[in-house]
Amino acid sequence: MNANLVLLKTNGTTRTFPLPGSVTVVGRQQECDLCIPLMVVSRRHCEINQDGGVLRVRDLGSRNGTLVNGKKIADAVLNPGDTLQVGPVSLAVQIDDVPADVILTPPTPLSEPEYHPGDGIGDLAEIDDLNTVEDVGTVEDDDILQIMEALADNADEDEPSS
Repeated sequence: MNANLVLLKTNGTTRTFPLPGSVTVVGRQQECDLCIPLMVVSRRHCEINQDGGVLRVRDLGSRNGTLVNGKKIADAVLNPGDTLQVGPVSLAVQIDDVPADVILTPPTPLSEPEYHPGDGIGDLAEIDDLNTVEDVGTVEDDDILQIMEALADNADEDEPSS
């Protein structure tokens, strides 16, 4: 099985991320197979397994959840054309080049994460001084893609040559 995740950029072009093996970990940590370096993405957010011709995704206890076709899942089978959402990033599932043309639906808005003392969200005193989104800034789709591409390029350089 040849499985890919396809990201649709804001300019209409796509970037394909081939799933590297039978298990692919998606998360914020640089050690993940697919790194999405955003704080709303958990360090190890979800895991995609290829087994016996079946592609499955399993949430790894992420704070904001993993969505398939807009629905929060714990574990789900992925089919060609499904949309996998990790944080604000939506990726289309492509299996054996199906679907040939990827069409993504807009991501489902995320709810605000719950505050738990000591978890690193809201622990800083300056949080109280923030009034608007502009105070912390936003990340555009193309910024996410550039970060992900840079991390993928670095991972390619780290692999030993044969």
